[in-house]
Amino acid sequence: MRACVPLTVAILCGLAWAENPKEPELFLELEEETEGAPASSLYLAPNSCQGRCLEAFDKHHSCHCNARCPEFGNCCEDFESLCGHEGFSHSSDAITKEELQSVSEKIYRADTNKARKEDIVLNSQNCISPSETRDQVDRCPEPLFTYVNEKLFSKPTYSAFLNLLNNYQRATGRGEHFTAQELAEQDTFLREIMKTAVMKELYGFLHQQNRYSSEQEFVSDLKNMWFGLYSRSKEERDSSGFEHVFSGEVKKGKVTGFHNWIRFYMQEKEGLVDYYSHIYDGPWDSYPDVLAMQFNWDGYYKEVGSAFIGSSPEFEFALYSLCFIARPGKVCQLSLGGHPLAIQTYTWNKSTYGNGKKYIATAYVVSSTH
Repeated sequence: MRACVPLTVAILCGLAWAENPKEPELFLELEEETEGAPASSLYLAPNSCQGRCLEAFDKHHSCHCNARCPEFGNCCEDFESLCGHEGFSHSSDAITKEELQSVSEKIYRADTNKARKEDIVLNSQNCISPSETRDQVDRCPEPLFTYVNEKLFSKPTYSAFLNLLNNYQRATGRGEHFTAQELAEQDTFLREIMKTAVMKELYGFLHQQNRYSSEQEFVSDLKNMWFGLYSRSKEERDSSGFEHVFSGEVKKGKVTGFHNWIRFYMQEKEGLVDYYSHIYDGPWDSYPDVLAMQFNWDGYYKEVGSAFIGSSPEFEFALYSLCFIARPGKVCQLSLGGHPLAIQTYTWNKSTYGNGKKYIATAYVVSSTH
């Protein structure tokens, strides 16, 4: 697959990587919900660790510089550069870029539940330039997915994932209320993905890094960070990381989140998603791949939506979780099949769980190379 415009052209939001051909260039997206929103109301700008390394925890600070802040995902942005060698124990040392690239390659190889090349026939059609993404013009007369082998969806992790997608109201401002069955479906999903080689690889890495002492602790944290409810609008508890990233939401008349190919396929099949165009088609010649696209979701437009294509649910869940734990609120540089790839996560700073831990606000692919 290919980039349909040079990546030096396909740069949105004024973001660009350093001019190093070995590094990925940032080409994807600003989440629509951040446009025009004051930082204090959504993603709080972190303060500095200058002069604060190893200080005691203070709940009044918006970010922290103590030995346990990597564990709770609430370090200041410059924590690694200023405090990374201040005598921290191994458990608190920052995970290096090389370690992230190594473990992401292992996770990539472990994804035996991914789609095979013959399982998906993709019809990407018209590729547009970044300057055209706001036009809201449907340039693709055919659906994105010509064929998907739905036998994939009978696999335990796919089946458990699909059961979660109808548990949410897409409009922000409407409180979410889970039934006992829906809560059980969350547990089933976590239980099924933890049986896979992908999640065993992730847990083994994080356990080795002393981020989690047991699998039970790890799963409990995943459930809170992904499924814990918080308020993205005026209504209390109207959103979660899982809903936003995998199911999709509508806020202020725009689609936000919605970064999952299975969700896209199912909604397109029902006539609720209309594929308009794409600006990027990734370098992988097998699945998973990456596509950055424009589409209409039952009357609401997504200007740029990045998604893995053909990956298993556990693969996406693992990479987004890895990046959120290792690089919360930052660009996370990975490697998949020898190709660099970057993921951006954001923390939700208006509420916390546990002892000050942050929820996932969003996570999505922001770059690759061709």
